[in-house]
Amino acid sequence: MDLPARLLRAMTDPAPEDEEFRTWYPDLSVLSDQDLGALVPAAYAVGREAPFVSMSVRLRIEDEAKNRQPRYTPEACERMFQALVGGLAQRKWADIQLGAGALVRCTGPWPDVSGPARTLVEYLLSRKRLDQPFALLAIGGLAGDDVLRAVAGRLHQVWKGPIVHDELDAVLRLAPVERVLLAQVAENRSFNAPPVPPEVWERVAAVPACAEFARRALEAAAARARAVQEGEIPFRADSAFTGDEVAAVGLAARIALLRDEPWLPALFDRLLPDISVAPTQAKTLPSQALLYEIVRAAQEFPTPELVTAVRNVRRNVRHAGVPKQLDKMLKKVEAALAERTEVALRLPDHGFGPGGVLRRELGGHTAVVTVAGKAELAFEKDGKALKGVPAAARRDHKDELKELRDLVARVNAQLVTLARALEAGFTVDAVHPFGHWRDTLLLHPIAGPTVRVLLWEIEVAPGDRRTILPETDEMPDAADDAAVRLWHPIRSRPDEVRAWRDLLVDRRIRQPFKQAFREIYLLTPAEEGTGTYSNRFAAHLVHYRRMFALFRARGWTSALLGPWDGGGSDEAARTLAAGEWRVRFSHVLADWQGEHEIAGTNRVMFDRRADGGGWREAALADVPPLVFSEAMRDVDLFVGVTSIAADPMWEDGEAHEYWVREWHADLAESTRTRRDALERVLPRTKIADRCTIDGRHLVVRGDLRTYRIHLGSANIAMEPDDTYLCIVPERRKTGAKVFLPFEDERLSLILSKAFLLAADGAIEDESILAQIKRGA
Repeated sequence: MDLPARLLRAMTDPAPEDEEFRTWYPDLSVLSDQDLGALVPAAYAVGREAPFVSMSVRLRIEDEAKNRQPRYTPEACERMFQALVGGLAQRKWADIQLGAGALVRCTGPWPDVSGPARTLVEYLLSRKRLDQPFALLAIGGLAGDDVLRAVAGRLHQVWKGPIVHDELDAVLRLAPVERVLLAQVAENRSFNAPPVPPEVWERVAAVPACAEFARRALEAAAARARAVQEGEIPFRADSAFTGDEVAAVGLAARIALLRDEPWLPALFDRLLPDISVAPTQAKTLPSQALLYEIVRAAQEFPTPELVTAVRNVRRNVRHAGVPKQLDKMLKKVEAALAERTEVALRLPDHGFGPGGVLRRELGGHTAVVTVAGKAELAFEKDGKALKGVPAAARRDHKDELKELRDLVARVNAQLVTLARALEAGFTVDAVHPFGHWRDTLLLHPIAGPTVRVLLWEIEVAPGDRRTILPETDEMPDAADDAAVRLWHPIRSRPDEVRAWRDLLVDRRIRQPFKQAFREIYLLTPAEEGTGTYSNRFAAHLVHYRRMFALFRARGWTSALLGPWDGGGSDEAARTLAAGEWRVRFSHVLADWQGEHEIAGTNRVMFDRRADGGGWREAALADVPPLVFSEAMRDVDLFVGVTSIAADPMWEDGEAHEYWVREWHADLAESTRTRRDALERVLPRTKIADRCTIDGRHLVVRGDLRTYRIHLGSANIAMEPDDTYLCIVPERRKTGAKVFLPFEDERLSLILSKAFLLAADGAIEDESILAQIKRGA
């Protein structure tokens, strides 16, 4: 008997041999999406009185289904509705989102479910269960117009606010199939519901009535927020919109963002500032809830204009906790933006001329905004540069000056978004038509300076790719439809990589993210031996909360570890290559002591998307080299940044063996890249004659002692006895006076320590001096 049949029997009529499911956990990823669609109705029908083995299998099927896209035959759809009705007596409720979801994912004509639909909706109305309102409207519409009107009447009583009442009226005018589609996207997922298929969102956004409602709702929200700012509506913190209206406007924002409506950027430029800053001096917001809801909408359907608008709000908001929350949310938005390639690289020109320069006359002075890596504002008088802002401009042109400063902040926010979108394109191997890339990026007055300092591969003839650095190279002749993609070092010979690195340092060209100096991770003999998993980053001790934050920042999903049932281990996961590959990084809770939450790292594994929609564990040798490299680069980042070996304040004696091991361990790829950069940068500094690189350490000769700075952790040992020297870095940026070809906090920290210790005779900090002199 095959696995789907055995699982079905275990839930419906278990045989003695099915008892093995108590301890046997088969890999359910091998089930096809249609297998799951056949099993979910049976899982829902398992009641509380069922045998333990039936309940165990039910929970596993539900867990698998809510992370997949089950496909239902018409017969399976009918069984789903029968299971929902059959569970009413025991559950006193029905998850009718599962019924609507089965219809959306139906592989054939919908079955007639009007009978069970009527039973379900009338039962839920009788018990005043309105917690799935859009599913109620959808299923009620299948039961008949009288049931639909009954649902609408009840919702009209409980929903608060004119915007949500307009939404209800719009829903009632939809066709039955449109209401079923809307139910999938308009309300929060039920506990067992799978993710919304992208094509469902696209079908909803294509409905004219939905698009019309989206604009009405957003315009109404902007008008009300403006009325609050102008005092026409009394201000009360976070009360400009009801909770129902926040949800309605959030849905409207998603529809408009997916449609990429041309009127939307200007509307967000009006709406977001008005809901984010009180009209008084209060440190509250007219609607914190709506601000967060719109940013959540941007996580699903981001646009660069909205990212910029949110960054501007983040800069001006007065509420102390909002900027930190927005920073967390923006990381997810930027990761999503990189995968929406059709809009990700779009930038307005803001009136800048060729070369990224904008000039404005302000009372006899010329304000000049230039873009070269970042936007900066300066002033000229009669063609001569001034050191600061002229007093006349500050006095007589306050509004124009504020406008220019806001423009600088806006452009810099857009440049950050552009750089992150470009870098994230590595994981999807983004390709651009040459003509579009040239006209909208390379020649763009704002994007151009960023694009010119990156390396690009241009297909000048079929199969013939040429790598150029636009900042220094002539543009080759290529057809407008020729393929252009970012150069990645994994596709190049080592001598070519070295040459590009030398060029960047020689020309003092700083790239917006690591490209020429990007770490590459190739399959090792040990990994070829293990076959399906890598232990390269196993057995490290890390600060768990920091690593968990990095998971979120880099687009990985992970459950939170903790001292509760099932909280002892987890796998962080990220999909790559447009959803075709998945990487998993296992980790365990090692110690839980208040602020010191320590995790231990374990294996890295890869899965490939199967034809049926599930995942299949893959051999490491089968993973595309770029996918493997970028995934392992993330894991190296997690370990390198959060390892307790890199924490100068960590004093736990139990971790001493780990410290010693890491001090003598072979260098990770990120540390090798750091050493490579130091070998190029150090000879150009004033401390060059006091520094040498010895394997994994930067050796610095001071007047009092000689110091060994570890290139991975930045920890310091003093010769001759290897006494540890603790120097806690200041929060301000260090090493900024030394040119670096890329941003790397650890590299900057190492350089700042090297400059300090090379002149150790001038150190005034007594806590540092006491350590140095103790054994000198």
